Amino acid sequence: QVRLVESGGGLVQTGGSLRLSCVASGNIFSIIAMGWYRRAPGKQRELVARFTGGGSTNYAGSVEGRFTISADNAKNTVYLGMNTLEPEDTAVYYCHAEGWERMITGSLRAFNDWGQGTQVTVSS
Repeated sequence: QVRLVESGGGLVQTGGSLRLSCVASGNIFSIIAMGWYRRAPGKQRELVARFTGGGSTNYAGSVEGRFTISADNAKNTVYLGMNTLEPEDTAVYYCHAEGWERMITGSLRAFNDWGQGTQVTVSS
């Protein structure tokens, strides 16, 4: 089973910066897409930024120019650099990944997993 572990959340003042990390572990054969979503209080979970097939990136309009997604493919790790944070960025940030994992039998199984989330709080 693939496991995603996030780190790097915390409390920061408006205008500050944070960097989130997400490490995927398990018998991963390949990752098709990996990125970050968030759920603010009283709102639905939304895409923040992600890598898709071919290394393309998608960003939410509200974070473009302030947030940067990057990755270390050798470590199955994705990062989210967040600058010029605003109170509206306060949310639980979740890592998501989908791809293929190799089973004990040698066959491949698709995975589509979420991390537990890390809290980001931006004070005004």
